[in-house]
Amino acid sequence: MMANYPRFLSAPIQAPASETKVRMLFGARQTGKSTLLRHLATPETVVFNLQERRTRLNLERDPSVFTRMLQADRRERIPVQVDEIQKVPTLLDEVQYLYDRAPDRYRFLLTGSSSRRLKTDSANLLPGRVHAFHLCPLILGERKGSHESRLLPTPYAALEHAGFPAPGLEKLLLFGNLPGVVQEAEASRRLTLEAYVDLYLEEEIRREGLVRNLAAFQQFLELAALESGGIINFSNVSRHSGVPVQTLRTYYQVLEDTFVGYRIPAFGTGGRRRVLTSPRFLFFDNGVRNAAARLPVGPDLLKTQMGILFENWVGQELHHRCLYAGRAWRLSFWRTAHGAEVDFVLETPEEIIPIEVKATRSPVETDARHLKLFLDAYPERARRGFIVCRCAAPLRISDRIEAIPWTMV
Repeated sequence: MMANYPRFLSAPIQAPASETKVRMLFGARQTGKSTLLRHLATPETVVFNLQERRTRLNLERDPSVFTRMLQADRRERIPVQVDEIQKVPTLLDEVQYLYDRAPDRYRFLLTGSSSRRLKTDSANLLPGRVHAFHLCPLILGERKGSHESRLLPTPYAALEHAGFPAPGLEKLLLFGNLPGVVQEAEASRRLTLEAYVDLYLEEEIRREGLVRNLAAFQQFLELAALESGGIINFSNVSRHSGVPVQTLRTYYQVLEDTFVGYRIPAFGTGGRRRVLTSPRFLFFDNGVRNAAARLPVGPDLLKTQMGILFENWVGQELHHRCLYAGRAWRLSFWRTAHGAEVDFVLETPEEIIPIEVKATRSPVETDARHLKLFLDAYPERARRGFIVCRCAAPLRISDRIEAIPWTMV
């Protein structure tokens, strides 16, 4: 039986500021949404699990059953959980009806693993009534061990204790950060991740009718996974997959809408240097990325793709913690038309921080040359830069640049 350890999002989602709102919890499959619901539920909670076929069919036939059941409950305060709301989008109209009639009576907590179904069905997204949250794969602060961050303050103290197994870098790069996967024996992790990709294609893509040609999407998924972390090149992917560019745009949007990947935008066009604006695309988890790309997971993969896997993981960790920190925090990247590139730019309310990712254990001053260009281009807000690498302890590279171990991201 898998252990039920606390997640960072447990505290924000229960905060008084959201108590009287409809709380919507999004996230990819297997990030722990249903587990978090069970953790937050009490004996008084009314639960509608739309993964259960009978419950789903009954509510699809007559969504008003949802309203009539809750109205028949005589309690003054009624906590209500609906898991996988996108499977019956019409329930959102019922949620709005109940909320508008008695906003202080119902405590709604809804989850969804796809926003695309909600968009394509023109579902009621409850404007002005919702506080939205995004549950990500595990971040460092949810794993055992000390994780002092030099880049992005995360209130890890909000966790009672970090209980998930301590992260080893090689395992992070090969098997990722899905809660169930990190608790499995290593021998079964690869099969679990392969099954994840198959179920994603079968249940999220085929069953929900998100694309018409599953074979073409499957080929695209493999190529997109191989290219994870790179700048999106529609022409290149189209040439290798045979899928038209316009269809590819839809496919990338499907990955975003099902929270399997993110666009990392280019940093703004200010400064003295002309910059490129095409976004990068990043898979949400290295383990899923490796399985989707059909890569043989093992020591040989670390030898051939250590740099790519390490950069992907750093990007995932930073992006996920930006999602938790709020809209004032954003992750981007910087690349000039002349080839200067900074892997990630962390945009915070107070400053912008350029970050280079190097898999080396011994960073040197030349590794920081593009960080220096960035700092010179944006002197008003960029005051310091970092190299994230595999060094054993922080190292001073220059007066404005520091190299830090991956554990201090």
